[in-house]
Amino acid sequence: MTQILKENGKTIIKTGQRIDTMNAGEFERDIEPALADGGVDLEMDCTELNYMASSGLRVIQKTMRTVMQQKGQFKMTNVSPEIYKVLNMTGFTKFMKVEQRKD
Repeated sequence: MTQILKENGKTIIKTGQRIDTMNAGEFERDIEPALADGGVDLEMDCTELNYMASSGLRVIQKTMRTVMQQKGQFKMTNVSPEIYKVLNMTGFTKFMKVEQRKD
């Protein structure tokens, strides 16, 4: 379940355990209000995320692009080693800030 929090001018999106074909559309709809603010400082907290399909990667890319077009900041935090590996293999770590989980 996606949670959206506001802290010190920053928007934090807490992902659920999975972003896959079944829920990527719902996840995207859940985070749209956070993107409507414009110029947003957005952090995607992936503490619970343990699986992400290509549909999830598309949502992440679209979200990051929207935030950057609005002159905002975007980063993913608390990313598991497995998810980081996928983000690195697909080149996401080259164009966005990704911080691994400290286990």
